Amino acid sequence: MGSWLSEREQRLVAGAEKASAATPIPTQIVSNGEYLPPPQSATQKRVEQRILELADVNGKRLGLSRRQFMQTSCGMAAAFLAMNEIYGSGVFQVDAAEAHEPELMQARAQSLSGQFIFDVQTHFVRDDFDHKELLDLAKFAAAHWNPKLEEASSLIRYKFQNYVKEIYYDSDTSLALLSGAPFDDPTWWLLSNEQIARTREVINDFAGSRRLLAHTVITPKQPGWMDEVDKAISIYKPDSWKSYTIGDPLAPSKYPWRLDDEQVMYPFYEKAVKAGITTICIHKGLLPPDYEKSFAGVWEYATTWDIGKAAKDWPQMTFVVYHSALRPFLELPDQAWGEFESTGRIRWATDLAEIPEKFGVSNVYAELGTSFANSAVAHPKFSAALVGALIKGLGVDHVLWGTDFRVVWIAAMADRSTATAGDPRGHAEEVWLRGSRRRQQYDQADDLRQQRGSPLSP
Repeated sequence: MGSWLSEREQRLVAGAEKASAATPIPTQIVSNGEYLPPPQSATQKRVEQRILELADVNGKRLGLSRRQFMQTSCGMAAAFLAMNEIYGSGVFQVDAAEAHEPELMQARAQSLSGQFIFDVQTHFVRDDFDHKELLDLAKFAAAHWNPKLEEASSLIRYKFQNYVKEIYYDSDTSLALLSGAPFDDPTWWLLSNEQIARTREVINDFAGSRRLLAHTVITPKQPGWMDEVDKAISIYKPDSWKSYTIGDPLAPSKYPWRLDDEQVMYPFYEKAVKAGITTICIHKGLLPPDYEKSFAGVWEYATTWDIGKAAKDWPQMTFVVYHSALRPFLELPDQAWGEFESTGRIRWATDLAEIPEKFGVSNVYAELGTSFANSAVAHPKFSAALVGALIKGLGVDHVLWGTDFRVVWIAAMADRSTATAGDPRGHAEEVWLRGSRRRQQYDQADDLRQQRGSPLSP
């Protein structure tokens, strides 16, 4: 399991609520308590200052305080304008008038209201997940990031009730895919495969439509893993498969493996094809700067070295690469941007994008996940370069949207008000209504648990 912030590291950071302005878009990477975040860069400080300046000017025009303005859709537009000014025009599509004309933002919201949004990677934890490290993480969030964070000691915000609220009430998500993660220590599993399948049943039954898809997590090389595959095919009937070639996502594993291992994986592909469950989602990339030392002996399993041959040998299978195999994890992408400017390549992600041309395949997809979440805030030009490289190599219809843990874990911890598309002069009423809706949403999610039963009981 990965290490949490030491006492010394905690002394080096300040709570996000105190250390950063309440801008519509974060202007620095914020830790979840699991790693030491990089300091705010000089460029990010300029972005933050420009957002505050635009908030003062445009807020005054609308009769709003800075804080009120930044909680409106016009405030969101101002944040994008500031990022365009600092990082270079054209990164975000936004008009200057949208920062002070609510009607334009209302029109934009209406024009996008019919979008179908499929979040292909979501997570939460089971009811009996009770590891002390994760509980300490929640307490750390309450003490340092958000004093209003509720139930920090019970992990309530990491669990089913908040998942329903964040995914289905507080976002525009039309369809979600519930995933899981394997650990060498099975007590660290976020959800069992049975719980993932049960959650799909509960959500779709309550909705009366297909709103949630389910993974079965596979653990190649671990004892009995093929028996679990057989059980999934006959009982759980997952919509797709999920796994980590590196074995354990947060520490060197005893069970790394390759997608193109003919002895280990090809019998699995045969079963998957026969069962008609032909999509496998694979965690790739996302390693720390010292990965060659901290993940010695296993780090190569997080690269793309095994995807091309497997995809070519198994055209019936679809390979979805989570996080687009981007190497940098929770660090400023300045060095990666420098490498891109000098070489035109992004470590491991470019390798992924080149697979279709090198191997003559069309069954490899990239999911954005945490790679986009980190880079869009820290360096939007790099984020644009990442997305552009993926689209160029894989095709626009082969790049997928996913939020990973961000919606339920990080967004819930920040708990910042969402931007409103209506008249910002109705701000006070809207804030109250949002609070009322939030309470109602929690009540509805709780009703779902009581009516359908918890899918997460041990």
